[in-house]
Amino acid sequence: MANDDTRLIPTGTCWCGCGAQVSLGKFFAPGHDKVAEAAILAVLYEGSVARLLHDHGYGPHHSIRDKAVRDGIWVTCEKCAYSGADASVRKHTAKYH
Repeated sequence: MANDDTRLIPTGTCWCGCGAQVSLGKFFAPGHDKVAEAAILAVLYEGSVARLLHDHGYGPHHSIRDKAVRDGIWVTCEKCAYSGADASVRKHTAKYH
């Protein structure tokens, strides 16, 4: 799915569908983002991250990690091949380098 640039606005109700009230500026009750993630994987991708990647044209032949770096969404550690969000790479670098 392409990003349609729609600005998402928290509603005060958890977006996983449980109906819980959430804090100002939050989309999910604590941990419920993972519940929603698991549900959408189950409903749309047979519960499989591999199926999700395949259905969007990614896998061993076309790396989603490389695309995230190419698009400037992720960065790569300057000392090894680790890649991830900027904060994740900073933690990685502090721990391993």
